[in-house]
Amino acid sequence: MIQVEFANRARTILETNEDVVGLAVGGSWLTNQIDEYSDLDLILVTKNKISSDKNQMLDVARQLGNLLAGFTGEHVGEPRVLICLYDDPLLHVDLKFVTLEEFHHRVETPYILLDKDGLLKSVIDKTRSNFSLPDYQWIEDRFWTWVHYALLKIGRGEYLEAFDFFGFLRMVVFGPLLHIKNGNLPRGVRKVETELASDDLIHLKRTIPEYERRSLLDSLRHSVSLYRCLREELFEEKIVLRKEAELRVMQYFDEIEGKLE
Repeated sequence: MIQVEFANRARTILETNEDVVGLAVGGSWLTNQIDEYSDLDLILVTKNKISSDKNQMLDVARQLGNLLAGFTGEHVGEPRVLICLYDDPLLHVDLKFVTLEEFHHRVETPYILLDKDGLLKSVIDKTRSNFSLPDYQWIEDRFWTWVHYALLKIGRGEYLEAFDFFGFLRMVVFGPLLHIKNGNLPRGVRKVETELASDDLIHLKRTIPEYERRSLLDSLRHSVSLYRCLREELFEEKIVLRKEAELRVMQYFDEIEGKLE
């Protein structure tokens, strides 16, 4: 596999770098699910902090192969990751730069490729990974306002903006909650086609509308229904339900449907 070949080459190159403490790999490598479409998630642990300087990050990345493009991952909330596209062979590599102290805080336990003084193993042995779970109260506080927003866009005829909104809901709400329901880590909509129960995938697909008013409204109705079911199954009693907002927004939903029929 090209991912394994790249990782092994990176280990050999970085082994002579005095600032490098170790190199590890995560993602699909950990579950033996790498295929020809997989990217490569590398974690580079260094003595000195590199992630504060994009040029230093790029310098390291260029040493590992024929770098076509590289940019930092602020758009996914992780500026310490340099998202790289390599050629010969063409491969997507996420290269995360952390210090040994930062390595203590991780979302998964990676596989160690290089560990010069056994420091990475020591950290892993003494700490636990912690993947952030969705904040159910945060979702409930916002969900009905989001539904109202979608209704405004549909009512005004801004169908493309409404259409895009459903992608946001799937990424932030439905994908993570359905993954949790199915015993998976809540990684947005990643691998929902293979990791969700068939009925759950069917319900998720019903939140995908066509570019048409009736379809948008139907998908929004189904989104509400799906959210209510997931909320009932997953949310603890301590979660405060915004029942007044829910009632008023659903009344408005009926009004909008009546106007647009």
